[in-house]
Amino acid sequence: MSVHPHRKVIWLRVLGVIGFVIYISLCWSAAYWITQGLYPKIGIEPSEFVRGLVNSFLGFLIFFCSMFLLSRLVRPRHVELFQLLIDALKRIAKGDFSVKLDIKMEHQWGQLVENINHMAEQLNEMEQMRQEFISNVSHEIQSPLTSISGFARALRSEHLTREEQLHYLDIIETESKRLSKLSDNLLKLTSLEARQHPMERKRYRLDDQLRSIILACEPQWLEKGIELDAELEKVELVADEDMMSQVWTNLLGNSIKFTPQGGSISVRAHRVGGEVVVQVSDTGIGISREDQERIFERFFKADRSRNRAVGGSGLGLSIVKKIVDLHQGKIAVQSRPGEGTTFIITFAEDKKVPSLP
Repeated sequence: MSVHPHRKVIWLRVLGVIGFVIYISLCWSAAYWITQGLYPKIGIEPSEFVRGLVNSFLGFLIFFCSMFLLSRLVRPRHVELFQLLIDALKRIAKGDFSVKLDIKMEHQWGQLVENINHMAEQLNEMEQMRQEFISNVSHEIQSPLTSISGFARALRSEHLTREEQLHYLDIIETESKRLSKLSDNLLKLTSLEARQHPMERKRYRLDDQLRSIILACEPQWLEKGIELDAELEKVELVADEDMMSQVWTNLLGNSIKFTPQGGSISVRAHRVGGEVVVQVSDTGIGISREDQERIFERFFKADRSRNRAVGGSGLGLSIVKKIVDLHQGKIAVQSRPGEGTTFIITFAEDKKVPSLP
């Protein structure tokens, strides 16, 4: 049977008080028996009042002397433990997050040790994420820079035809745009994560916004012969319109990018039980169950070989997830490899803001 921690503390305090009283009684008893044996030997027979004073003084003396000796024995252990905690915190302050205190302590000291270990684990995870982030950024920047540098050197050749020169210049321009987009996405994601991006919430027609995004992407899906179906109810949403435009642009762009020639994409918006639900579905390459758990991570690419062929930095879905989270929304993915993908975005209706006329 488990004991509630609060009751356990109470019982320990009660036992401590009882032990303290017993210990004082033993000290006074020892003083009494010492004086009782000492008086006959030295031939003194003091009055009861003097006996009481001597016994009290000797009892206090025994108590304080024994407590002093006990503290000298126990103190080194506490000093050692305290020094271990200080050393661990100093290592963490210097950037060494591999600290793990293997000390068994109870009560508040035990909680302090556990919290230091937990803090070190969390900081270690953040450090690994930081290093991975730097590695990914370096890789994503290095790839287009290598292409630009290589084709710029190739353009120095006097034996290139006009067609080859234009082809190399197109590649340099494409890679430059890729670098620019990577830079913009990094700045946007950093701003969103730092919550420094200004949000202007207002009520607007979500269905109108989705139609505008679909029309803006029309050249891309027509070029691949994709059939696009839109079922948009008259739905209003309270959100930052520009930020939400980024969400739909990224999701629709991903669907177009990974849907093969002649495929289909559907966009639906409707209300369900006090919530606004948007679904973006495609018949693209799909995402494995293992990759679905990581698709919202920065720089994650489910299929690096395909991503390299179609472009992309792996930041689009991270930006989508962050914007949806900032609006207290939810985003889910349903997908099977080779069968397509559906993203489901849900927002609670905000009735505090007046409806549009």
